[in-house]
Amino acid sequence: MSHHGGHRRKNYRDDYDYHDRRRETYDSPEEKLKNAIIKLGEVDPIQELPRLTEQIQEQISVGVPVISEGIRIGVTEQPFKIPHYAALLRLLHDMPGAGVEEATGPSLGKQVHFFAHLAVAGIVSAQSMYELLRSFVAVLDEFGVSLGRAKKAALCAAEGLMIAGPVIKENQSANVIELITSLQAYIDSITETKGLVQTTVKLFANSEPIETADEILDSALSTLQIMNASDFAQTAESFPQPYLDLPAYTATAFDLPSVLVPPEIIELDSFSTDSGEDAPAKKEEWPDYYVRLFDSDVTPDPTTPVGYAIRTGILDLIDVFEVNRKECARLLLEFPKWTPPGTFKSRPGAPAQEPVAGKDWQLESTIIETVLGTLFLLPEPQHKSVYYIALITELCKLSPSTVGPAVGKSIRKLYSLLADGLDVDIAHRLADWFSVHMSNFNFQWVWKEWIPDLVLSPKHPKRVFMHRSVDHEIRLAYHDRILRTLPEPMQAPDALLLPAEAPGPDFEYDDPAKPHHDAAQSVLNLLRGRAKAEDVMAHLETVKNSLETTDNDLNTDSVIRSIAVQSLLHIGSRSFSHFLNAIERYLPLLRNLATGSISTTGVSNLEGRMDILTAVSAFWKHGRHMIIIVFDKLMQYQIVDPTDVVAWTFNYGGDDPSASHPHISALQWDIIKGALDKANGRVVIARRKVTALRKEEDDKAALAKVSNGNAMEVDADAKPDIPHEDPPALTTALKAFTILTREQKAALSRTLDGFVDCLASATNPNPHAKAVVTENAWHNRANWSESEWVNWETWGWYRHFCRMYSPYLRNYSATLGTISFAKLGNSGDPAVDLFKRTWNVATGQEA
Repeated sequence: MSHHGGHRRKNYRDDYDYHDRRRETYDSPEEKLKNAIIKLGEVDPIQELPRLTEQIQEQISVGVPVISEGIRIGVTEQPFKIPHYAALLRLLHDMPGAGVEEATGPSLGKQVHFFAHLAVAGIVSAQSMYELLRSFVAVLDEFGVSLGRAKKAALCAAEGLMIAGPVIKENQSANVIELITSLQAYIDSITETKGLVQTTVKLFANSEPIETADEILDSALSTLQIMNASDFAQTAESFPQPYLDLPAYTATAFDLPSVLVPPEIIELDSFSTDSGEDAPAKKEEWPDYYVRLFDSDVTPDPTTPVGYAIRTGILDLIDVFEVNRKECARLLLEFPKWTPPGTFKSRPGAPAQEPVAGKDWQLESTIIETVLGTLFLLPEPQHKSVYYIALITELCKLSPSTVGPAVGKSIRKLYSLLADGLDVDIAHRLADWFSVHMSNFNFQWVWKEWIPDLVLSPKHPKRVFMHRSVDHEIRLAYHDRILRTLPEPMQAPDALLLPAEAPGPDFEYDDPAKPHHDAAQSVLNLLRGRAKAEDVMAHLETVKNSLETTDNDLNTDSVIRSIAVQSLLHIGSRSFSHFLNAIERYLPLLRNLATGSISTTGVSNLEGRMDILTAVSAFWKHGRHMIIIVFDKLMQYQIVDPTDVVAWTFNYGGDDPSASHPHISALQWDIIKGALDKANGRVVIARRKVTALRKEEDDKAALAKVSNGNAMEVDADAKPDIPHEDPPALTTALKAFTILTREQKAALSRTLDGFVDCLASATNPNPHAKAVVTENAWHNRANWSESEWVNWETWGWYRHFCRMYSPYLRNYSATLGTISFAKLGNSGDPAVDLFKRTWNVATGQEA
């Protein structure tokens, strides 16, 4: 039986394989040729070029469009191969009757580099290349040009000139100095905006930040100045130029057509401003500062020609392959194949290369430095942080022995910068990355290196980083496991690294010895029994009356809200789905608690909502990340609004609510950010709905005019169109948009007002906050107490608030600044001056 059974399985498998083979698809000759072009250089691009040229020559009958499409895809999606595609095109131009044209497509920036290589190869005329670069430089002189548009145009011009500079400078009618001077003038015009996005910063005036980062336009300008001084002699050693090894191109050079850079795309969606006009809801763009972690003998200096070329090549790879982190990691480790020989040290097992003087850099350190540079861009990275974190993980998996040490050195370098002015948001992201990276590699870290720092103030940035990282690690694993990874000194309670117990809920009324235990249990039993919301509310009234009889001085309204909210969270604490079910089932109860209708003493609605938020914070005080989640759901179901959350955070949400001067830490900022993002997101959705309904009405009106056109021509005495009212759906949408816009403005205003009170209010002066912005205080930071360090962090979050929400602040600046700044003291106070200067830069009021 077993034999026959196996035989039947074999027949079934053979039959399946037969049908599977029938389903196989075969690439057409056109697809095979296009794929061969796209896969150029999988082994050795220099050796493959002649074979690929011959293959194209043999299959030229498939058509030029197929060849052009393959080159277009290769150039735009694999920018590191651009020099070799230029060499391919150079070889194809020697083919009789080939007629292959240059690639064109949507990614003009990378094609500028492609054309620049073609100019050096002689295929494109130097004059037309120069005119193309001038068209990009002209963008910098446009009235009101955005920084994002200008930055892209400037980089196109600068990088194209770096490559094509040797032939452009030889052209008598080209003026390289004019291009460089235009770039210099634009870069000088944005100096003020740079202060808000530098990776390390000092808050006092007239001081320079520690040199730990390079701004990309500054780097490009420095590179061009170096190259121009030597007549672009460094181009050959910075950018691969395989086409120069081919016989000289003697045919007539191709003139690039004149290019007018397309105008800036303006969003049709808009929102109302203080002036009553509509302004585009466009994300503000800032200068790009990339953090430097290693010395120039380890990684190339990006302000030099070869260093700039290497970093931009790696940045292109990271950006293009965001859709596939595994492929990106593989290509990054193969990057030396696309650079001049001797650029990087030979990897273990690879054929040894002769080191080149001034080069011979470490590949893995260069990659990690560049990846982290993009992760730590301010105010936020281009892609989600999880992409960069996952990319580093993939790199470590592919080559743990070489990438691992580079990661470790990067962590140590960034850790050393924490007390030297490293931006608070970068420090926040650093803790996130560090904890996730540790979780991917068995939480192995040499914690003992940081034991000496336990003597620092608990609010010192290094202590805060350690605490935050351990807290995140516990969320990713569990308390006891992380405890075992720490050395004994860090496990001590006075080290303040580990919570006293594992994160979890803390039901205040669970202990029979605590007040109101019986009342809370009665409410809890009703909720567990899935009683109707009306029955629970009736019971709460009974409990309230009982408490008032027992203690006349008791704030029974607050107690009732605390009991009800904590009981509701308790039954939902088993899992996220339990929490959502509990919230949704008892939405009427929560709305009742928020409106204050159970009160007979006239407690305001605001106090009711504050009580709800306070109860949530008390319940999750041992799992504080849950506070953010619960607050988000309360806003989603409109139990509280974003302004309530912001107000609660400044008034009650600090680490020490009893402190005379509130401050903002990373947790408080995450709560505020969640509220602001909720308010802004609602406005975006409402605006899109209004736009869609208006378009629908316009389309209907246009169709009606077309259909009634003939009748109107016949009846010359027809009455003119009678203005019609907006349909109910549009009217409702406009009302909602107005309400949500008002809520958005209120949330932003309350945030600004809260920072004024924390940092620079004349009516509520905070001497510690004002002290940290003086130069003497900064130099004495080794002796700062907790107060100075927490106020340093608050200043950092104020700066991040201004740059992060700059588009909205710009549109509401007239009223927001007037209302909040009325609390500021007189000019001359360093804290007041810094506060206003930061605001003015973010809102575009200071050039």
